[in-house]
Amino acid sequence: MGKTAFLFPGQGSQAVGMGKDVHDGDPQVREVFEQADEELGYSLSRLCFEGPEEELRLTANAQPAILTTSVALYRLVEAAGLTADFVAGHSLGEYSALVAAEALSFKDAVRTVRKRGLLMEEAVPAGEGAMSAVIGLDRESVERICREASGEQGVVEPANYNCPGQLVISGSKEAVEAAGAKAKEAGARRVLPLSVSGPFHSSLMRPAAERMKEVLDRLEIREARVPVVANVSARPQQEAADIRKALVEQVAAPVLWEDSIRRLIEEGVDTFVEIGPGNVLTGLVRKIQRGVTALSIQDGESMRKTLEKMG
Repeated sequence: MGKTAFLFPGQGSQAVGMGKDVHDGDPQVREVFEQADEELGYSLSRLCFEGPEEELRLTANAQPAILTTSVALYRLVEAAGLTADFVAGHSLGEYSALVAAEALSFKDAVRTVRKRGLLMEEAVPAGEGAMSAVIGLDRESVERICREASGEQGVVEPANYNCPGQLVISGSKEAVEAAGAKAKEAGARRVLPLSVSGPFHSSLMRPAAERMKEVLDRLEIREARVPVVANVSARPQQEAADIRKALVEQVAAPVLWEDSIRRLIEEGVDTFVEIGPGNVLTGLVRKIQRGVTALSIQDGESMRKTLEKMG
């Protein structure tokens, strides 16, 4: 019998209207959104359900909004009796995974990711940093290009190892543009600039990571009930001290997503269930490993279908 992993999405998965159908139909879900509004002191739920999109997209709003929607959907999964052997989350999604693993309380998590979003926005002045997705090159080529393009124009580094042939680079605007041009010369199919407010998961985020350490040092983190595969190491961890350290490092280190999924497969996982808005991670899992089961729960309808499939 194969094992199951629950996966939780990161920034970029937000969409106006997310969580509304399950919120309207389930008191448990309503409670999660109410707790978020209370902890943050503004109506995050209204922002999730009604927008406006440009406000929802801001890092300091998108991060708590995705976490809240993901945890709300997870409560339905939990109530249905579905359980996982492992959990993992992409970047911000690691906080949702930690709530599911009972290492963090939801109230602490939603306050913390709001703070994380603000610190990440403040770390590099708007317009100075950038991120781009590089499609169609292997990781060694992208790493080499980043080394060659870093220099007078600033720094550019791999930020997300998403799946074979899809990496995201991050750093100072000019260096990211230079690396993008080099990537095209080297045969990349596409280089897509991402609409983000900063150079996330690059060394330019170190000031945010240092300030995040102060926030996390004050946070109550418990031992995880199930192993959480960390972005920074692609290794399962459960100890509170390891979790805290990984969350600090994660701000300025690359997301080893492909490595994390491969590690889960090595651990015997053959069913992946993405819980939260969108289905980006489901698509990445299918590109990393053909033949595994990859399902997504993003609303009431997909919840019903997933429950039928998992029987």
